[in-house]
Amino acid sequence: MRTGQAETVLLAYFPPAPDLAVSLANRLGAIPSARLEAVPVPDVDWVKRFREGFEPFACGSFWVVPSWSDPGPVPPGQRLLVVDPGRAFGTGTHETTRLCLRALEEQNPAPSPRDRLLDVGTGSGILAVAAALLGWQKVTGVDIDPEAIESAELHARLNRVRAAFVLGNGGAPFRRRSFSLVLANIAAPLLMARREEIGSLVAPDGTIVLSGLLTADVDEVSAVYADAGPIETRVDGEWAALRIRVRP
Repeated sequence: MRTGQAETVLLAYFPPAPDLAVSLANRLGAIPSARLEAVPVPDVDWVKRFREGFEPFACGSFWVVPSWSDPGPVPPGQRLLVVDPGRAFGTGTHETTRLCLRALEEQNPAPSPRDRLLDVGTGSGILAVAAALLGWQKVTGVDIDPEAIESAELHARLNRVRAAFVLGNGGAPFRRRSFSLVLANIAAPLLMARREEIGSLVAPDGTIVLSGLLTADVDEVSAVYADAGPIETRVDGEWAALRIRVRP
């Protein structure tokens, strides 16, 4: 596809389907300059390749170690967090995950036995597991993807913590105002589209932590949540997280 003198190349993967090329060509017909070209897909075990380069690393107060590696001595002052990278998002390597982990560490006051935490779009469950390691006793993660729930439950077992994981669509399975802290590390459009849903889950004087947004999205997302309470912004590279102290 040409824009002026530049050429834009879009590489997309599709599951095998009858007449796929014909269907795609018909859809691209409205763009006269577009060309469709099939390319071979290498037979690569991407999970295995990722694992080959995954080494233990520090993420705030956590010492993140892959499940197949000998953790060795955990550095002083850090907590062991075992991960098993798979199809679900969340290993601690991405900026948005790091921002959420940092927000959990900075939570003040510390959680009481009665406080409840919900991780919306839990993915691998790494944030829910980290919360349990930080002392949260009532932790729940929710995701619409069954593979994510399996991954999250595996991470709870690997780290020997208790957390409940629910297969569901966002906040739909839960009572209003029932969580002291709600984490939502999802894309900015979803954060904005689900503002009422996410806000309804937090108890008075609770906290919302939003991530998954680029720094360019901060103003727009902040405007949508402005009526919830004071907003603090944290940045890591081109990514950002918002911490919202919910008004009573």
